[in-house]
Amino acid sequence: MSSDEPDGVPDGMKVDVEGRVYCTGPGGTWVFAADGRRLGIIRTPEIPANLAFGGPDLKTLFFTARTSIYTLRVTTPGQAHPWYR
Repeated sequence: MSSDEPDGVPDGMKVDVEGRVYCTGPGGTWVFAADGRRLGIIRTPEIPANLAFGGPDLKTLFFTARTSIYTLRVTTPGQAHPWYR
């Protein structure tokens, strides 16, 4: 991932309870394993700028983009912010 890409730059970043890192960037949201391997890219209709885990079980990913908010249900919850533990 590079900030030299024409569509999106590395920006918002979150971690799930298994240590996977989700980072918005070129082409969508990049997902990396805890050891740094790239697992894939979550594509959305618009390039997202930021993301957050939400919902009562932290299994809904919310992506913010220029004109919309997108959601995706996931099987692994996000890492809760220390204030909410």
